[in-house]
Formats: sequence, C-alpha cells, structure tokens
Amino acid sequence: MPAADATADPQTRETLEAGLSALHLGAALAAPLLGYLALLQRWNRAYNLTAVREPLAMVTRHLLDSLAMHPWVPAAGRLADLGSGPGLPGIPLAIARPELRVALVESNGKKARFLREAVRSLGLANVRVLESRAEAVDEPGAHDLITARALASLAEILAAGGHLLAPGGRLLALKGVRPEAEIGALPPGWALEAVHPLTVPGLGAERHLAVVRRAA
Repeated sequence: MPAADATADPQTRETLEAGLSALHLGAALAAPLLGYLALLQRWNRAYNLTAVREPLAMVTRHLLDSLAMHPWVPAAGRLADLGSGPGLPGIPLAIARPELRVALVESNGKKARFLREAVRSLGLANVRVLESRAEAVDEPGAHDLITARALASLAEILAAGGHLLAPGGRLLALKGVRPEAEIGALPPGWALEAVHPLTVPGLGAERHLAVVRRAA
C-alpha cells in the first residue's frame, strides 16, 4: 500500500510547525515545505532520491535539519548548494529566504530532473538548477555562500567548489560531530571562522555548522 502524501497527515504538519517555531521561523513556511515534501515522497517511490522515507523522519532529518542553519544565511545574496541531491539544504533555505538566489548544483540526472520539477511546481523563482559537478560549474566568484550537507570533507568541498566564492564568501558545511580532523586538514588559503552547535528539533544526534572563509 503506497504511503500517503505528507501534506495529508495532521501529525506531520504539527511536527513541522512545532519545529519551525522552535527554530524561530514562521508557521507560514509549513505549506510550501509540505508541498516540497509531498513531491519528494511521490518521486522517491520511483527514483529512490533519499533513503529517508517516513514523513515524520523527513520533517526532522530533511526539513528541520536543513533549516537549523538559517540564522547564518543572509536574507539576500547568492548561494550555491553543492551536491544538492533532492534539494537539501537548498530548497528549504530558498523557501525560508525568498530574496536569496539559490543555485542547486547536482550532477545526478534523475535528481536534477526532480529538482527542476520541484522548482517549477513550487514556483521558486529564486532557484535554478545546475546539472553539473561542482568543479565544472563555470561561475568563478559568483556566489556569496556555498553550502554542502553530508557531501565530503571540508577540504574536498573547497577543492570542488571553492572557486565559486566571491571575495569574503564563506562555506557553510553541515556536519555531525565537531569535525576536528577536517578542520586540521583545511588547505592553505582557507581558515575556520566558527563552528556553531545546532539544535535540530526532534533530532537526538549532534549537529554542527562549520563556517570556513578564505584566509587573509
């Protein structure tokens, strides 16, 4: 029996709204976020875009986990989400920050097709999809921020996408435990600015946001 769409489950909506409140985000975001989640559920049955399939787990591990970094994401500017997969954290951040211009960088064809459909269906005028490996994106210095969620080590992320950052730009990397070894292995020319512990509503595991900038 196929699972119901996330939008049809009152508990899913209540969990999301409670999480948004805990993250100091408005309840008005719940509707577009649930629209995205419902679309992801439908596509996931055929294309296996994510191993997380249960709606409540998707709320916590996809939506709220992505949005926990929002205090460090400006209201406007240019952000490239590297290895975006099914749009995480790029799509939730684009919904929460409608003035932010977001590029979803994803080389996998079926995931890129889903991203294009999500952008179209959700009417995300501030989002574009780049079907490419990060290192092949020919937009040097075009972005204020790059993000990556469970993509690779800090050094590998910077090797692939560091060229996309404008002067003064930053990498915002979502990590589990504080990535001490990765911090110690940052390549020359890059410096750690901060590591922020994150509290993701409903998630018991550790989460940290590593902020890396070009060294002076």
